[in-house]
Amino acid sequence: MDQISSALLSVSDKTGIIEFAKKLVSMGVQLISTGGTYASLHGAGVPVKKIDEVTGFPEMLDGRVKTLHPFIHGGLLARRDLPLHMETLEAHGIGRIDMIVVNLYPFEETVASGAPYAECIEQIDIGGPAMLRSASKNHTSVTVICDPADYETVWTEIENSGGISLATRSRLALKAFSRTAAYDAAVSAYLDAQLRGDEPASLPDSLRLVSPRTHTLRYGENPHQQAALYGGFFEIFEKLHGKELSFNNIVDIQAAAALVEEFSEPAAAIIKHTNPCGCAVAATVHEAYREAFTTDPVSAFGGIIAVNRDVDAAFAQTLNEIFTEVIIAPGFSDEALAMLRKKKDRRLLLQRNRVSSTTAWDIKTVANGYLCQTVDAPEEDPASWRVVTKREPGAEERAALAFAWKVAKHVKSNAIVYTNARKTLGVGAGQMSRVDSSTIAVMKAQRADLDLRGSVVASDAFFPFADGLLAAIEAGATAVIQPGGSVRDEDVIAAADEHGIAMLFTGIRHFKH
Repeated sequence: MDQISSALLSVSDKTGIIEFAKKLVSMGVQLISTGGTYASLHGAGVPVKKIDEVTGFPEMLDGRVKTLHPFIHGGLLARRDLPLHMETLEAHGIGRIDMIVVNLYPFEETVASGAPYAECIEQIDIGGPAMLRSASKNHTSVTVICDPADYETVWTEIENSGGISLATRSRLALKAFSRTAAYDAAVSAYLDAQLRGDEPASLPDSLRLVSPRTHTLRYGENPHQQAALYGGFFEIFEKLHGKELSFNNIVDIQAAAALVEEFSEPAAAIIKHTNPCGCAVAATVHEAYREAFTTDPVSAFGGIIAVNRDVDAAFAQTLNEIFTEVIIAPGFSDEALAMLRKKKDRRLLLQRNRVSSTTAWDIKTVANGYLCQTVDAPEEDPASWRVVTKREPGAEERAALAFAWKVAKHVKSNAIVYTNARKTLGVGAGQMSRVDSSTIAVMKAQRADLDLRGSVVASDAFFPFADGLLAAIEAGATAVIQPGGSVRDEDVIAAADEHGIAMLFTGIRHFKH
């Protein structure tokens, strides 16, 4: 348990610093401070030395240089267990610094505010990270605090024991190194984005995955797997009610929100295991949900529901008719919340921002590395889709094909989606052959008593043979949308022409693994 005789305080976030400083002084700790922190402490009557009284040099270059000095870093880095280190300090008149309380310039917040480049650059902290790293390296002797949330814990230990244990110093050092790593990553990411300019979706030369753990989850996909949530998920989704979200809930929430974001008109999506059980657009989200539900009522039980308009009381009453895991909406009326909260286990999420605007990359883990790709969000203009059959689709068919294509993008490959212009009629997902996916989609439509005659069908990738197309024709589809690009495209087009089917080639594939 090391005693603390001196502490250096230099904080951007001054939350709680005066109270903490007063407590340190009450234990006989000599304080050193810089710039704005010194002004705050001195103004509050806390006895404190200015940094230039220690270094013998004034703060200079608008405060850019003040702590980068041997009298500071020598006092932090000297090993107390090595006589030569202690003799060196004495020979040069360098005092020990037993604790630092340092948090960094608000670089991330400045960038997030949309501040101009020059202002963001000025918020890159140099001395702060250097002190945190020096103190953390020497944590066997030095206590490092980078988060105001730790003041109370540290003070309680000092008050009870007279010093700080090695276990606590080790934990705080790890936290400080994690903070400087995240800070450097944020600076690097910002500069990378500035250099890429008009190419925000291009891939980085170095992949930075530094993100704070925000929630430890009960388990992962299965109970024997550990899991945690990292980053700012709850900055996008605010939980208003219900149990803690599970790993699988979070994955499905992402999938559901991404699907309804495809539509500007009122839309509803019901998701199970990241695949749509149903999706529809209508005059209201209440009506859209009713239509989406009819696609696959059996699978919809226990699903994740996302809508892109507020939930009112009438809609809430309908939602209460079956069990749902999660309901996601941009708003809920007070009456709707009161009704929906009666089911204690159901989660209600307020969506504050679009998930599609939060990242330009899709990242997956692989053996000893990562795969990184730009997200599947190309600018698609339906006017650019090419009619490859003798018969052109009619206006209603074109609207249905556009709807089907948006949904197919969110279905696991191989994906086959039957729709009309307003709702899904049958969804086949994740099968090893496209024909199997079509068979499942047709089976689900039949089970839901939905007529596929006059429907359209979307395929996320090309039909490698005419058999998948023929299965769709047999089910009742009159128009097809697919990327094209197969060596047998001409055979597939000939089959479509033989049966009077209209077909569009998009030139874009939407595999989803």
